[in-house]
Amino acid sequence: MRRLVSELSRPQPRASLHDCNCAAVIPSVEGGCELNQWFERLTEQVALAHDEAAVRATLEKLSQEAGFGAFAYLSLQAETHTAISNYDMEWQQRYLERAYASIDPVVRNARDKLEAYAWSNEASMRMSKEHRTFYGEAGEFGIRSGITIPIKAGFGRMAMLTLASADADFAQGQQLNPVLAASAVAQLHARLEDLGAKPTFRTPIRLKSDELTCLRWSAEGKSMRAIAIIENTTYANVAFFIRNAKAALGVTTLPQATAMATKFGLI
Repeated sequence: MRRLVSELSRPQPRASLHDCNCAAVIPSVEGGCELNQWFERLTEQVALAHDEAAVRATLEKLSQEAGFGAFAYLSLQAETHTAISNYDMEWQQRYLERAYASIDPVVRNARDKLEAYAWSNEASMRMSKEHRTFYGEAGEFGIRSGITIPIKAGFGRMAMLTLASADADFAQGQQLNPVLAASAVAQLHARLEDLGAKPTFRTPIRLKSDELTCLRWSAEGKSMRAIAIIENTTYANVAFFIRNAKAALGVTTLPQATAMATKFGLI
């Protein structure tokens, strides 16, 4: 994948996105440009949005005005991905069914770098066959370049906003202040959390009935020994069910598991 933004000499008057073969990190420098104004408008409009539909409409409208055409907000907790996007529904379904979140270079780079960066799906010799296939399919749905702004969301979570274009070179010419961009995405994330926004798609989580039962009793404040007595089983079985549930949810503690299962409406 051709990534954008090479090392820039300092000081820089503006943050610019240029071509390189490494992570396209945008320097944290001051600068005024249309995208900076766009992120200011995003913050203002999201704050005024009274419901989830208004937030979605704002994202779609502003994305079009910025020349990108498509957006994807992604919330990640462990291995669970929740998205709100106007990408083609066929692409979203394919992305979900084929577990593309696990190989998507845009998501992986955002998690590794935690800095705003630009990307393009133009093929390169360094690109694996898996990534060439992924980018080729994304390109069929008009996703060929973009900028991605990731943020930490607390308690092991992170979120990111991607603006995508059908033009493989479009993102290269964009300039932004990454601090302002991150602030706007943080405001967006908080607003969507407050509104309890329903995702366009979510990584499927499949738990067995015994696992769900143990998590539900745990959410009711019951200890593992108490659950074993209530369900007429052994402590070892309860521990086994809970261990499997934690693995499926991608978490390490029982409180995390019960919280996530409750949030996702599993229990």
